[in-house]
Amino acid sequence: MTNEPRRRRVAVGLLLLGFGAGELIATCGSAAAQAPARGQNIAPVYEGFWKNDDGSFDLLFGYYNRNWAEEIDVPVGPNNFLEPGPADKGQPAHFFPRRNQFVFRVRVPADFGDREVVWTLTTNGVTEKAFGTLRPAYVVDDVVMAANFGAGGQTGGRPDIIGNAAPEVTLESPSTLTVRVGEPLTLSAVAVDDDKPIRRSFPFYLVGQSHFVPNSATGLRLSWFRYRGPGPVVFDPSQTKVWEDTRDGGQSPWSAGWSPPPLPPDNRWSVQATFSEPGTYSIRALAHDGGLVDYDDVTVTVKP
Repeated sequence: MTNEPRRRRVAVGLLLLGFGAGELIATCGSAAAQAPARGQNIAPVYEGFWKNDDGSFDLLFGYYNRNWAEEIDVPVGPNNFLEPGPADKGQPAHFFPRRNQFVFRVRVPADFGDREVVWTLTTNGVTEKAFGTLRPAYVVDDVVMAANFGAGGQTGGRPDIIGNAAPEVTLESPSTLTVRVGEPLTLSAVAVDDDKPIRRSFPFYLVGQSHFVPNSATGLRLSWFRYRGPGPVVFDPSQTKVWEDTRDGGQSPWSAGWSPPPLPPDNRWSVQATFSEPGTYSIRALAHDGGLVDYDDVTVTVKP
């Protein structure tokens, strides 16, 4: 079994199996009343697997933070590890609220058979595990994932997701950087896409309905965010949310009325990141077209 390569290209979606099928996603503001803001734990989620051209498999993992507001940091270690070793297989250490799908993958060999990769996560005093297997019920493809993620709408799919290719991210910043606390750091990446699915706002007419899968605006976007690191990071300009916030029409593609912003010149997304605490950070550039994603990470060493 090998670790996931640094550059990861992942199709994103909510599967109608296992953990993901159980939650009805409400698109109205009253959804906040269905779960507490803080104090709950995070459940690691095994999303499914796909087969690679070389015969190996990628086991895909995400998570479900039961809180509507609390973001939780869990460094890789005794409270956040995968097994069999090594314990670090690219999992996040900073967790956003609510559902976060297909966050990382673990590559396993063609002869993996009936073995398992287990992700153990302890948060707010509760330990939960996700079990990655090659059971046939968990096989996925990008069309299914994109449709169930919200790119296909709630009416059974849209023709413009057929043949959709994932965006492609190219870092313009070095992959490793050093900066001091409080000193703005400029990060830049270029993202290109095939213009599928078409650019589409989240429709207001879906407000108040409940669904087995979320709805999402579509069209290329890119967000920089903290994937790992000991302290908050301020991004200027503020970034589009990467977690399924169904209430925030200003910054969340999963909320009513949100529209994809105009593409920047030369498809170049730049941001200034300012770090509050010393330590080692992983900052991710995530390109999303509403159904599929590509991403890459920058490692930043922050000195006092």
